[in-house]
Amino acid sequence: MATGLLIVDVQNDFVEGGALGVDGGLAVADRITRFLDEHADDYALVAASRDWHDAEGDNGGHFAAVPDFVDTWPVHCIAGTTGAEYAPGLDVSRVAVHVRKGQGRPSYSAFEGTTDDGRTLTEVLRAAGITRLDVVGIATDHCVRASALDAARDGFEVRVLAGLTAGVAPDTTAAALAALARAGVEVDGEPIRPN
Repeated sequence: MATGLLIVDVQNDFVEGGALGVDGGLAVADRITRFLDEHADDYALVAASRDWHDAEGDNGGHFAAVPDFVDTWPVHCIAGTTGAEYAPGLDVSRVAVHVRKGQGRPSYSAFEGTTDDGRTLTEVLRAAGITRLDVVGIATDHCVRASALDAARDGFEVRVLAGLTAGVAPDTTAAALAALARAGVEVDGEPIRPN
């Protein structure tokens, strides 16, 4: 039984100063790097996901000029731009698998993305013998939630290391943690709380 680590969307556009910056995002990047310094050898595989949206069009209705911040959002994480790159505090030298999601359509879960060679995250994890998955990243109440739920749906034993996540808003973060618990996902610690 091997354990993997999934780092969700720790990107410039999701930390302070980004197009959809989350309070505590920069701290999460630093905390994940420190965590990897101490625990990388605990994992058989480290994977990371990024939003990687098309520059043209609304990406399947994901972008809107007047977003509702529920189903539509301002333009963010355009493929190949600085906003789509990993946040500077995140050391990705131990990341073996990079997953890109979005790419012309709405996408929240890392399990909706693919690697450069076209494999899904589930395929990559299964090939590596991963049965347990720890999930960290941004945002607790959106892409971390969706990724952890999909991992559980796909049969992985899932733990969210909440101290290595940051949420957008208090109410939606609390609701996300409750939804994860109901789905059988272990929640370890407390996320960086939004203001």
